[in-house]
Amino acid sequence: MDVKQFLGLQQVGKGHWRLEVDERLITPGQFLFGGCGLAAGVVALEEDSGRPCIWATAHYLSYAPTHATVDVFTTLAVVGGNVTQARATAMVDGKEILTINAALGRGSLTADEPWTQMPDVPGPMDCPPRIIPAAYGQSIFTSTETRTALGRTMEQMDGTKGSPNTALWARVPGHLEPSAGTLAIFGDYVSGGVANPLGQRTMGRSLDNTIRVVTLEPTEWVLCDIRMHALSGGFAQGTAFLWSERGTLLATASQTIAAKIWDGPRS
Repeated sequence: MDVKQFLGLQQVGKGHWRLEVDERLITPGQFLFGGCGLAAGVVALEEDSGRPCIWATAHYLSYAPTHATVDVFTTLAVVGGNVTQARATAMVDGKEILTINAALGRGSLTADEPWTQMPDVPGPMDCPPRIIPAAYGQSIFTSTETRTALGRTMEQMDGTKGSPNTALWARVPGHLEPSAGTLAIFGDYVSGGVANPLGQRTMGRSLDNTIRVVTLEPTEWVLCDIRMHALSGGFAQGTAFLWSERGTLLATASQTIAAKIWDGPRS
Protein backbone atom coordinates (compact mmCIF):
# COMPACT_ATOMS: atom_id res chain seq x y z
CA MET A 1 0.00 0.00 0.00
CA ASP A 2 1.40 3.39 -0.97
CA VAL A 3 0.39 6.74 0.49
CA LYS A 4 -1.98 7.47 -2.39
CA GLN A 5 -3.90 4.29 -1.58
CA PHE A 6 -3.82 5.07 2.15
CA LEU A 7 -5.37 8.48 1.50
CA GLY A 8 -7.83 7.13 -1.06
CA LEU A 9 -6.64 9.90 -3.40
CA GLN A 10 -7.82 9.59 -7.00
CA GLN A 11 -7.22 11.68 -10.08
CA VAL A 12 -10.45 12.84 -11.71
CA GLY A 13 -9.02 15.16 -14.35
CA LYS A 14 -5.98 17.18 -15.34
CA GLY A 15 -4.82 19.02 -12.22
CA HIS A 16 -7.83 17.70 -10.28
CA TRP A 17 -7.72 15.09 -7.50
CA ARG A 18 -10.28 13.89 -4.98
CA LEU A 19 -10.47 12.06 -1.66
CA GLU A 20 -13.22 11.10 0.77
CA VAL A 21 -12.63 11.95 4.44
CA ASP A 22 -13.15 8.66 6.26
CA GLU A 23 -12.37 7.62 9.83
CA ARG A 24 -8.81 6.57 8.96
CA LEU A 25 -7.87 10.16 8.08
CA ILE A 26 -9.50 12.23 10.81
CA THR A 27 -8.56 13.71 14.17
CA PRO A 28 -10.50 12.82 17.33
CA GLY A 29 -12.35 16.08 16.60
CA GLN A 30 -13.95 14.43 13.55
CA PHE A 31 -12.25 16.41 10.78
CA LEU A 32 -9.41 15.77 8.33
CA PHE A 33 -6.02 15.40 10.03
CA GLY A 34 -3.85 18.28 8.85
CA GLY A 35 -0.96 16.03 7.87
CA CYS A 36 -3.28 14.04 5.62
CA GLY A 37 -4.39 17.23 3.90
CA LEU A 38 -0.79 18.27 3.29
CA ALA A 39 0.04 14.74 2.13
CA ALA A 40 -2.78 14.81 -0.42
CA GLY A 41 -1.50 18.07 -1.86
CA VAL A 42 2.08 16.80 -1.98
CA VAL A 43 1.08 13.57 -3.75
CA ALA A 44 -1.00 15.46 -6.31
CA LEU A 45 1.78 17.97 -6.99
CA GLU A 46 4.43 15.26 -7.34
CA GLU A 47 2.25 13.34 -9.78
CA ASP A 48 1.31 16.38 -11.86
CA SER A 49 4.82 17.85 -11.97
CA GLY A 50 6.70 14.57 -12.37
CA ARG A 51 9.19 15.82 -9.79
CA PRO A 52 9.87 14.93 -6.15
CA CYS A 53 8.87 17.30 -3.37
CA ILE A 54 11.62 19.42 -1.85
CA TRP A 55 9.46 21.59 0.38
CA ALA A 56 5.76 22.09 0.96
CA THR A 57 3.79 24.17 3.41
CA ALA A 58 0.09 24.08 4.19
CA HIS A 59 -2.07 26.90 5.51
CA TYR A 60 -5.27 25.57 7.08
CA LEU A 61 -8.25 27.82 6.47
CA SER A 62 -11.17 25.64 7.56
CA TYR A 63 -12.19 22.05 8.32
CA ALA A 64 -13.08 19.06 6.17
CA PRO A 65 -15.50 17.06 8.35
CA THR A 66 -15.82 13.29 8.35
CA HIS A 67 -17.45 11.96 5.14
CA ALA A 68 -16.75 15.20 3.26
CA THR A 69 -15.47 15.06 -0.32
CA VAL A 70 -12.25 17.04 -0.77
CA ASP A 71 -11.30 18.25 -4.25
CA VAL A 72 -7.63 19.13 -4.74
CA PHE A 73 -6.66 21.40 -7.65
CA THR A 74 -3.03 21.84 -8.65
CA THR A 75 -1.29 24.70 -10.45
CA LEU A 76 2.28 24.46 -11.77
CA ALA A 77 3.04 28.16 -11.52
CA VAL A 78 6.66 28.14 -12.72
CA VAL A 79 8.44 25.15 -14.28
CA GLY A 80 12.20 25.71 -14.24
CA GLY A 81 15.14 23.62 -15.34
CA ASN A 82 15.55 22.00 -11.91
CA VAL A 83 12.68 23.23 -9.76
CA THR A 84 8.93 23.54 -10.24
CA GLN A 85 7.13 26.11 -8.09
CA ALA A 86 3.56 24.95 -7.57
CA ARG A 87 0.50 25.17 -5.40
CA ALA A 88 -2.51 23.05 -4.54
CA THR A 89 -5.89 24.21 -3.29
CA ALA A 90 -8.24 21.90 -1.39
CA MET A 91 -11.98 22.60 -1.56
CA VAL A 92 -15.07 21.21 0.18
CA ASP A 93 -18.43 22.11 -1.39
CA GLY A 94 -16.78 24.92 -3.30
CA LYS A 95 -15.17 26.42 -0.17
CA GLU A 96 -11.39 26.65 0.11
CA ILE A 97 -10.18 24.85 3.23
CA LEU A 98 -6.46 24.39 2.60
CA THR A 99 -3.75 26.07 0.54
CA ILE A 100 -0.43 24.36 -0.17
CA ASN A 101 2.65 25.94 -1.71
CA ALA A 102 5.52 23.70 -2.78
CA ALA A 103 8.82 23.45 -4.59
CA LEU A 104 9.59 20.22 -6.44
CA GLY A 105 12.76 19.01 -8.14
CA ARG A 106 16.26 17.78 -7.47
CA GLY A 107 19.82 19.14 -7.70
CA SER A 108 23.22 17.44 -7.59
CA LEU A 109 25.22 18.84 -4.65
CA THR A 110 24.96 16.58 -1.59
CA ALA A 111 26.83 16.43 1.74
CA ASP A 112 27.99 13.01 2.95
CA GLU A 113 25.86 13.14 6.10
CA PRO A 114 23.31 15.40 7.79
CA TRP A 115 24.45 18.24 10.04
CA THR A 116 22.35 17.10 12.96
CA GLN A 117 22.24 13.82 14.88
CA MET A 118 19.55 11.26 15.54
CA PRO A 119 18.81 10.93 19.27
CA ASP A 120 19.95 7.75 21.00
CA VAL A 121 16.67 5.93 21.63
CA PRO A 122 15.62 2.26 21.73
CA GLY A 123 14.39 0.63 18.55
CA PRO A 124 10.66 0.60 17.85
CA MET A 125 9.98 -2.89 19.17
CA ASP A 126 11.75 -2.01 22.42
CA CYS A 127 9.47 0.99 23.01
CA PRO A 128 5.98 0.85 24.55
CA PRO A 129 3.04 1.30 22.18
CA ARG A 130 1.08 4.51 22.62
CA ILE A 131 -2.32 3.66 24.06
CA ILE A 132 -5.02 5.68 22.34
CA PRO A 133 -7.95 6.44 24.69
CA ALA A 134 -11.18 4.80 23.58
CA ALA A 135 -12.84 8.22 23.86
CA TYR A 136 -10.81 9.33 20.81
CA GLY A 137 -12.73 6.84 18.64
CA GLN A 138 -11.50 5.82 15.19
CA SER A 139 -8.99 8.30 13.80
CA ILE A 140 -5.56 8.68 12.22
CA PHE A 141 -4.18 7.58 15.58
CA THR A 142 -5.77 4.14 15.24
CA SER A 143 -4.93 3.69 11.53
CA THR A 144 -1.24 4.33 12.20
CA GLU A 145 0.93 2.71 14.86
CA THR A 146 3.12 4.72 17.23
CA ARG A 147 5.51 3.83 20.05
CA THR A 148 6.95 6.18 22.66
CA ALA A 149 10.74 6.41 22.32
CA LEU A 150 11.43 9.48 24.47
CA GLY A 151 9.18 11.30 26.92
CA ARG A 152 6.08 10.27 28.83
CA THR A 153 3.03 8.36 27.70
CA MET A 154 -0.41 9.95 27.97
CA GLU A 155 -1.11 7.86 31.07
CA GLN A 156 1.94 9.36 32.80
CA MET A 157 0.88 13.00 32.44
CA ASP A 158 0.45 14.10 36.07
CA GLY A 159 0.97 17.86 35.86
CA THR A 160 4.73 17.69 36.35
CA LYS A 161 6.53 19.77 33.74
CA GLY A 162 8.94 17.89 31.50
CA SER A 163 11.37 18.22 28.62
CA PRO A 164 10.32 19.96 25.39
CA ASN A 165 12.08 17.17 23.49
CA THR A 166 10.21 13.92 22.83
CA ALA A 167 10.33 11.19 20.22
CA LEU A 168 8.06 8.49 18.89
CA TRP A 169 8.32 5.75 16.30
CA ALA A 170 5.53 5.76 13.72
CA ARG A 171 4.46 3.56 10.85
CA VAL A 172 1.55 2.94 8.54
CA PRO A 173 1.06 -0.85 8.77
CA GLY A 174 1.76 -2.44 5.40
CA HIS A 175 3.46 0.69 4.02
CA LEU A 176 7.20 -0.01 3.93
CA GLU A 177 8.64 2.74 1.73
CA PRO A 178 8.14 6.28 3.00
CA SER A 179 7.29 9.03 0.56
CA ALA A 180 7.07 12.78 0.94
CA GLY A 181 3.35 12.28 1.54
CA THR A 182 3.91 9.75 4.32
CA LEU A 183 6.41 12.05 5.99
CA ALA A 184 3.93 14.92 5.77
CA ILE A 185 1.49 12.82 7.82
CA PHE A 186 4.10 11.96 10.45
CA GLY A 187 5.32 15.57 10.57
CA ASP A 188 1.93 16.59 11.95
CA TYR A 189 2.72 14.64 15.13
CA VAL A 190 4.57 17.78 16.25
CA SER A 191 1.22 18.93 17.65
CA GLY A 192 1.40 16.15 20.26
CA GLY A 193 4.70 17.52 21.55
CA VAL A 194 2.96 20.21 23.63
CA ALA A 195 1.88 17.73 26.32
CA ASN A 196 5.26 16.61 27.69
CA PRO A 197 6.69 20.03 28.66
CA LEU A 198 3.36 20.98 30.28
CA GLY A 199 2.87 17.59 31.92
CA GLN A 200 -0.79 17.62 30.85
CA ARG A 201 -2.79 16.08 28.06
CA THR A 202 -3.36 18.65 25.37
CA MET A 203 -5.28 19.01 22.14
CA GLY A 204 -4.27 21.15 19.22
CA ARG A 205 -5.32 22.51 15.86
CA SER A 206 -2.62 23.12 13.28
CA LEU A 207 -2.48 26.57 11.74
CA ASP A 208 0.22 25.47 9.33
CA ASN A 209 2.40 22.47 8.52
CA THR A 210 5.70 22.46 6.65
CA ILE A 211 7.68 19.48 5.37
CA ARG A 212 11.23 19.68 3.97
CA VAL A 213 12.34 16.43 2.37
CA VAL A 214 16.01 15.46 2.67
CA THR A 215 16.12 11.96 1.17
CA LEU A 216 14.00 8.83 1.00
CA GLU A 217 14.97 5.25 1.78
CA PRO A 218 13.04 2.08 2.65
CA THR A 219 12.19 1.89 6.36
CA GLU A 220 9.26 0.32 8.16
CA TRP A 221 9.34 2.77 11.06
CA VAL A 222 10.06 6.51 11.10
CA LEU A 223 11.38 8.21 14.24
CA CYS A 224 9.64 11.54 14.87
CA ASP A 225 12.23 13.50 16.89
CA ILE A 226 10.06 16.36 18.21
CA ARG A 227 11.49 19.57 19.67
CA MET A 228 9.05 22.15 20.98
CA HIS A 229 10.21 25.76 21.06
CA ALA A 230 7.60 27.84 22.86
CA LEU A 231 3.97 28.25 23.93
CA SER A 232 2.55 31.75 24.24
CA GLY A 233 -0.94 33.20 23.97
CA GLY A 234 -2.42 29.80 23.21
CA PHE A 235 -0.10 29.06 20.28
CA ALA A 236 2.81 26.60 20.34
CA GLN A 237 5.68 26.21 17.89
CA GLY A 238 7.82 23.18 17.24
CA THR A 239 9.82 21.11 14.79
CA ALA A 240 10.46 17.44 14.13
CA PHE A 241 13.37 15.63 12.56
CA LEU A 242 12.18 12.47 10.80
CA TRP A 243 14.68 9.59 10.80
CA SER A 244 14.79 6.12 9.26
CA GLU A 245 15.49 3.07 11.41
CA ARG A 246 19.13 3.05 10.31
CA GLY A 247 19.64 6.71 11.16
CA THR A 248 19.15 8.50 7.85
CA LEU A 249 17.54 11.94 8.08
CA LEU A 250 14.49 11.74 5.83
CA ALA A 251 12.89 15.15 6.40
CA THR A 252 12.26 17.98 8.81
CA ALA A 253 8.81 19.27 9.74
CA SER A 254 7.52 22.31 11.59
CA GLN A 255 4.20 23.81 12.58
CA THR A 256 2.23 26.30 14.65
CA ILE A 257 -0.45 24.82 16.91
CA ALA A 258 -3.48 26.39 18.58
CA ALA A 259 -3.12 24.44 21.84
CA LYS A 260 -5.56 23.72 24.67
CA ILE A 261 -5.66 21.47 27.71
CA TRP A 262 -7.58 18.27 26.95
CA ASP A 263 -10.82 18.39 28.93
CA GLY A 264 -12.33 15.14 27.69
CA PRO A 265 -12.32 11.63 29.19
CA ARG A 266 -8.93 10.22 30.15
CA SER A 267 -9.67 6.69 28.99
